[in-house]
Amino acid sequence: MTLNDCRQFYAEEIRFAANPKSHALIDAFARVARESYLGAPPWRIGANPDQPDGDGKAEDPRQLYHNVVVAIDPSRHLNNGQPSALATWIDALSLAPGMRVFHLGCGVGYYTAIMAEVIGGAGEVIAVEIDPGLAERAKQNLAGYPNVTVHCADGVTFDPGVCDAMLINAGVTHPHPAWLNRLSENGRLAFPLTFGYEKIGGIGVMAKITRKGDRFSAQILTQVAIYNCASARNASIEPRLREVLTSREIMKWKSVRTDPHDQNETCLLHAADICLSTAAVESQPDSTSTTA
Repeated sequence: MTLNDCRQFYAEEIRFAANPKSHALIDAFARVARESYLGAPPWRIGANPDQPDGDGKAEDPRQLYHNVVVAIDPSRHLNNGQPSALATWIDALSLAPGMRVFHLGCGVGYYTAIMAEVIGGAGEVIAVEIDPGLAERAKQNLAGYPNVTVHCADGVTFDPGVCDAMLINAGVTHPHPAWLNRLSENGRLAFPLTFGYEKIGGIGVMAKITRKGDRFSAQILTQVAIYNCASARNASIEPRLREVLTSREIMKWKSVRTDPHDQNETCLLHAADICLSTAAVESQPDSTSTTA
């Protein structure tokens, strides 16, 4: 098989595993050269430092075109991400040509490129990576995409401006209010809601939030194990978050509330500036939109 044949086979493998609605997303997986984002061979399949050879070594780029993780930095358990999982999360954003997208935790930029392909030249991806080494690699890897800008910054304090979609690639204890505020009308945010767990960083669920005026509906996408975002974690609410996630109360979650209100039976996780609620968006009181 040629390299192009392998890329097409890989895209079909992701289609089977993730069942995305977007044909453009599958086409992007078939076009973007994964090997160009992973450094020089040999590549390690898996990222477990306790296994010096990983789960296997790849010398031929054709070996990378499977639904497997590839090590970026095994000493830190960093890998390129499970393609089918990222496909599911990106598909949930319903990307379309011309959209403006924020990607926090872009790593070496592979999935940033996938999204850039989907939104096309009329769109824009603002990518942020806090690790200087990874950010520099992402800048080099994405230099051929004029519709992508990469910033080395803390994605919590960084202001991307108003965006139609946001993909957060680091675990948080709550959706950051500033991200919600920067969503356009009907804008979508996909993010990992996690509690800390040993070497993995955090485990929990990948969630999708959709803005509807000044209200935010919530939907669970998948389970997730991921590195945590240190600056978007609230230690005071993490114990309750652990309870909500491990007891599966999270399955009752329907919305995020940002309006001031007293804690009540609909509050799964109540904090001063944000609340994970079982109340549907339609049942919440009207308030003034806070879009900046």
